[in-house]
Amino acid sequence: MEKEIRILGVLITNREKEAGNVQRLLTKFGCSIKTRLGLHEIATDLCSPCGLILLELLGDTTEMDKLEKELSALSGVQVNKMVFRH
Repeated sequence: MEKEIRILGVLITNREKEAGNVQRLLTKFGCSIKTRLGLHEIATDLCSPCGLILLELLGDTTEMDKLEKELSALSGVQVNKMVFRH
């Protein structure tokens, strides 16, 4: 049986407004997320309004599809993916 590893790049263009909605979805689909890495610019006088989250997904591809679809439906959120099959 072929396995799939999927990487999602999630760009949040308005973290202050959308971060809570994104977090709720990540919690809802937490069993599909193996690795989560959050990146955003920060300094003593700056906290970027944009953020990038990288997700490594494993398991049921139907659940992966649902997560991608629900994230993409949020305003101010862009999703791109890479798929590896082995």
